[in-house]
Amino acid sequence: MPVFIRPVTKDDEAALSKICLETCEAGKSGKDLHNYPSLPGEVHALPYVNVPGCVWGFVLADKPSECSPPSEESVVGYTLGALDTCAFEGATARTWWPPLKAKYTEPLSLPEPTETDRKCIKTINTFPPASEAQIAFSPAHLHINILESHQKKGWGRKLIGTAIRHLKERGLTGVWLGMDPRNKNAATFYERLGFYAFEGAPEGVVGITVERWEKKWGTGLEN
Repeated sequence: MPVFIRPVTKDDEAALSKICLETCEAGKSGKDLHNYPSLPGEVHALPYVNVPGCVWGFVLADKPSECSPPSEESVVGYTLGALDTCAFEGATARTWWPPLKAKYTEPLSLPEPTETDRKCIKTINTFPPASEAQIAFSPAHLHINILESHQKKGWGRKLIGTAIRHLKERGLTGVWLGMDPRNKNAATFYERLGFYAFEGAPEGVVGITVERWEKKWGTGLEN
């Protein structure tokens, strides 16, 4: 089946939310841990298709054949991020978080929020800003998630390579991301790609420079 990478669009919202839910617990599904299953996507994915100007994104798409119409395409992964994390934090504070704070104001109607739901709601109410060390390393950050069916096939590296080329074209020299410290598979994956814990990085935050990436993986679209 043809698998390819394309720019994200707002029409991908449902797929982004689904992927986020199915990978949000240290790389595993969080379906059984949420009574409000839209929360992971609302926190970690959907801002990147709703905040204008400072965001970017690409999706990994699969379809039955080359000639299949777009309606038969399935989004199976994504990488999303911001060119300017400080601008992103300011924009979400103004336009994205306030409606969600209102939506999830306690007491909520049934069902009762789970502990995991409440952690997401806490993030909505007090979104943690990037540290000075993160911004000093690069103003840009990214997220990446791929469904288990399409993992360990080289697509994660290709998605990140696409993101790094995009950032380089816009004059950026590096990027960082945060991962769940419980996700040992992700830590191994990022280390293999060349990401590292830079000076002052909080736990679970790793980054890579464009120079380091290109030295290890080259610059071609096939990498």
